[in-house]
Order: sequence, then structure tokens, then C-alpha cells
Amino acid sequence: MAGRLEGKVAVVTGAGSGIGRAIAHRFAQEGASVVIAEVNRDAGASAASEIRAEGGSALFVPTDVSRAADVEAMVRRTVAEFGRLDVLVNNAAIQILGRLADTSEEDWDRLQSVNLKGVFLCSKYAIPEMVRTGGGSIVNIASVLGLVGDPDLAAYCAAKGGVLALTKAAALAYGPAGIRVNAICPGDVDTPMVRDYFNNDPDPEALRRRISSEYALRRIAEPREIAEAALFLASDASSFVTATALVIDGGLTAKCY
Repeated sequence: MAGRLEGKVAVVTGAGSGIGRAIAHRFAQEGASVVIAEVNRDAGASAASEIRAEGGSALFVPTDVSRAADVEAMVRRTVAEFGRLDVLVNNAAIQILGRLADTSEEDWDRLQSVNLKGVFLCSKYAIPEMVRTGGGSIVNIASVLGLVGDPDLAAYCAAKGGVLALTKAAALAYGPAGIRVNAICPGDVDTPMVRDYFNNDPDPEALRRRISSEYALRRIAEPREIAEAALFLASDASSFVTATALVIDGGLTAKCY
């Protein structure tokens, strides 16, 4: 049986670790040729090598998504190597702790340049290639913090809220060209970034238990669970789904208190 992404070419940004790496692996398992667009050269090369070792097709292209020249070159390399670009997953992101008044301008600009500008740049250069071949799917990894606030993550919340608004604008603009644009809003996911957050606490295990207790399912997500949602949105199984923010948060945002 053919995979759900058989014959498709997918770019996954920030695919060297965490959610992005899980998505890249899942897409390859479903038949996609995957481009690992990653700023960390060791992590990107490792992710691509693992996929190839499992029999999949993967290409690592060093990419800083905050730099237009890097993104444009990555898209050109993708098309030169595989002839097309069908799926873009905008996953690359950083997290900087800080309340609004305590956030430096430098940290604000750095976070927005990766988490929001990166989505803009990758979409900007991918969309013409999707239009050329008759359509495609863009999956933006946003966050529940684009829907609700966290007082200690002001810049991150602002960027993820921007991703959700940009998702809707792009979906409306390019739907007539056959391009679907959706977002995923995860809660906490057991990634290196989240583990670093726990490990910076005096009692990491106590913090993990406390955070997990806020979820209806009493745990945080695994990267593979977000990857399954990305696969759905990337594939023809979601052919009439666009401009949607799919919340995958284990029930976290269902409650008031």
C-alpha cells in the first residue's frame, strides 16, 4: 500500500530535534522525500542520516529561517534536488523566558525573527513553487500560547499569536491556487526545549509533575503525537481543511480554573 505522502516533497524546518524531527521521520515513513531545514548542522545531518538508514529519502540543507538568503537558497536546493515542493512544515522556533517589561529589545527581535519572520520567509519562498505545481499544504507549528497567555513568555505568545493570524491570511490568499494552510497548537511536548525548561528548575521532577497535573490526561505530549497531526494536515486526508488551528493540548485549555 502506498504511503499517504508517496511522491510528495516536504520541507520541515527545525527538524534536527523534537517535534520537527518526529515529523520528518513520520513523513518519510509515509513516502515523502524530506528536506531537513535546520540551523544546527550536527543535528540536521544526524536527522537526515537516520531517515536514510531507515530506507527513507532525506536531504539536509543548513538553514537559518530568519535569513531570507538562507531560505531562498534552501527552497532552490529542494526544487533542484526533487523537482517540486508539496508540503512545508514551519516548525523552527526558540523560546526566551521573560515578562513583557523585562524582555530586552534584543531578545524580542531574536525570537520574532525565528518564530514569526521565519514562518513568513519560508512560506514566501515555498508558495510560488506550490503554485507552479498546482497546490500544496503548509503546516505551521504554533502553540496554545497563541490562544492563551503566559505572563512569563510575552515574546513567545506574541509570535505564536502572529503565526495563527498569518495562517488565516495565507489560507485565504492562496486557497484558490490549491494551497491549504493550517496550524497546530500543541501544549507542552516532551522535547529538548521543554526538558531544558524543567531542568533549569531546582526540582525538575516536581515541576514536571505539577505541569502534567494541569492536563486532563495528566501528562504532556510526545513529539510523535504532534507528528501524526502534521501528517493528517499534510496529506489528502485533510483535503477540505484550511485556515484551521488544530489544538492538541491534552485538555489543557478546556478549563477556566
